[in-house]
Amino acid sequence: MSTGLLVTLTVVEIVALVVVLALFVILITRRLRSIADALGQVSGRIIRAVQGDVCLVGAGAAILNRKLNAIAGALPAIAQKAESLPSRQTQAQDPAIRQR
Repeated sequence: MSTGLLVTLTVVEIVALVVVLALFVILITRRLRSIADALGQVSGRIIRAVQGDVCLVGAGAAILNRKLNAIAGALPAIAQKAESLPSRQTQAQDPAIRQR
């Protein structure tokens, strides 16, 4: 074969390779854009759902905080009563203490 024909065939092969690679890049780009659009729609729905849940939690947080503050206020008195229980039980169980 002549050198001119080999050069021509090589150039045609390189051009075909570049065209095929360009087509693949275009197809991949389209696919990635469609995936990005789908993710945008899904994430938008999820964000709206989370915002709705956060609003519900925010409304209930004040009520929960009031109840928890009331419980926290009652804890010192409960702790004092709990600390005095062992001494009362010891007094009730010891017969020498009961006879006095």
